[in-house]
Amino acid sequence: MKKSLVPVLFALIPALVLAGCSKKAAKNDGPITLSVWESDKGPDEFIKKAGEAYTKTHPNVTIEYVHVELGDAAGQIALDGPAGLGPDLFAAPHDKLGELVNSGHVAVTANPNAVKSQVLGACGQALTYNGNMYGYPISAETYALFYNKDLISESDLPKTWEDLAAFSKKFNAANPGKYGFVMDIGAAYYTIIFTTANGNRLFGPSGTDTSDTRINSADSVKGMQFMQKTLRPALNVPAADLSTSMADSAFSSGKAAMHITGPWNIKPFVDAGINFGVAPLPALPGDSKPCASFSGTRAMFVSAYSEHQEAAADFAQFLLTPEMQKLRFDITGAMPAINVKVDSPYIPGFLTQLDYAFPMPSIPQMGAFWDAMGNASKNIWDGADVKKELDAANAAILGL
Repeated sequence: MKKSLVPVLFALIPALVLAGCSKKAAKNDGPITLSVWESDKGPDEFIKKAGEAYTKTHPNVTIEYVHVELGDAAGQIALDGPAGLGPDLFAAPHDKLGELVNSGHVAVTANPNAVKSQVLGACGQALTYNGNMYGYPISAETYALFYNKDLISESDLPKTWEDLAAFSKKFNAANPGKYGFVMDIGAAYYTIIFTTANGNRLFGPSGTDTSDTRINSADSVKGMQFMQKTLRPALNVPAADLSTSMADSAFSSGKAAMHITGPWNIKPFVDAGINFGVAPLPALPGDSKPCASFSGTRAMFVSAYSEHQEAAADFAQFLLTPEMQKLRFDITGAMPAINVKVDSPYIPGFLTQLDYAFPMPSIPQMGAFWDAMGNASKNIWDGADVKKELDAANAAILGL
């Protein structure tokens, strides 16, 4: 995924294909209501406004928003879907794909070739499982280095994690009550970066090797030892106190010079009046390029239990049009899933980082990864033996 993707012109052919499908669906369906599960605090507003726009051209279709948080949808569909209480469409992160497919909860993507040609390559890849595509990517994401321009100059931005640690120690000493950097150290979504040296990747290069997580490989151990020995002294706070809410609050209140987080925090930080920028992550020891991060795709999945799968798929494809992708960006700050230009000084930093990101694996074993690696990260941060913690995490993930 290259930086040049944002400004390129949107491909017209897939859009025309999808528009044609949309008109066909409008003619063939009677009056129906599509239930859509999504999170609140932005995505809800987007679905409501997108639904109103869709109904203007599809007067027989009403879109009903239902609040179900992104992280809860996969578990709730397993209960509500078979009982006939589920949605027609629901949002979920792509790492839940294997679980959703193997449990029979989602339908395959309609017009997969057209959709893949329309969306960013990494998004299409993220929603492909065992050769088939499921769902419709509505946003792409990774995380990067947010920095407060009033606390650190752009010329002082660290290129390496060693530089970040050195800056933070000096900053902390000179600014009691403030932090050189903050991050949620118990979130495996972020700490995975310290395991990625020399191309080391969770579940192997393709993210599908269920025999070895690589989470306790030599590169992982070395990287987490670096986190413990070098970064911990630069952020001398127990893991229990380094939650996402703490880190977000510290940055939004002007008490942190740098923060590792994602595009979902752009609007809150702008609203808080923080003068900030976004840069790629620092490099790991021995490297000169930004360290690898997880990339994620937020998708709309058509429920396998829906009685209106064709109409649901049509509305999902409508959410991929340039107008709707721009609307979603304006409301949520999330990066579009298609090649469309958006006006933001912050997106270039994320696009640079995306050049070094890799999709979260979507195999079912990812369900056990988050808690296992998160707990290991906390314990390592607080001084536990790195190898023992990573071995235990590997065993928990693989059910050994």
